[in-house]
Amino acid sequence: MWFLYLLSWVSTVIQICFVTLAIAAGLYYLAELVEEYTSMTVKVIRWMIVMVIGTYICLFFFEDLPVSLILCGLIAQVAHLALLSNFPFFSVSSPAFVMAVVMVLVNHYFAFSHFGEKYYPFSEVMAYFTLCMWLVPFAFFVSLSANENVLPTVNERRPLLSDDNDVVTNYFSKKQKGVGLLSMFNSVKDSLTPGKNHSY
Repeated sequence: MWFLYLLSWVSTVIQICFVTLAIAAGLYYLAELVEEYTSMTVKVIRWMIVMVIGTYICLFFFEDLPVSLILCGLIAQVAHLALLSNFPFFSVSSPAFVMAVVMVLVNHYFAFSHFGEKYYPFSEVMAYFTLCMWLVPFAFFVSLSANENVLPTVNERRPLLSDDNDVVTNYFSKKQKGVGLLSMFNSVKDSLTPGKNHSY
């Protein structure tokens, strides 16, 4: 009896490892797609935001949710739309970014308060959190690595021009290692897999 119980714990750990690996592979693939198709990513995120706004409007008419919860959700989506104006570049000190982060926290507070006081089936609660609160921020999180390989332009906020006005050469000479999601996965991959040039 105890041996089968022990096997169940071992299999649970193995399943968690497989699920984690699958999620990491999926995130890596999504980050590659976002980096490759930046303009298409903007359109997809914009349509996600429009879909979430439509979902909030339907919740207002068809469900008995507090108006404050719906208004905060709509304000968050407006902040997300403002973030798209400079996509794929994000400025942490911009009002749109600050508003988006604040509204994520405020929305979670109102949602936990409402769903903690009134009973809803778990599937409905997860549907609200997944579609209305997590979908668009997750899309922005995955697209953080999109600006790592974007070629420089003369109109960039931080001027990259050197004395000889060679924008591209100066950009690649001063370019630091990326800090996005794709760079993190690449560094993990490089540290876990042996190099191709090693001789044994």
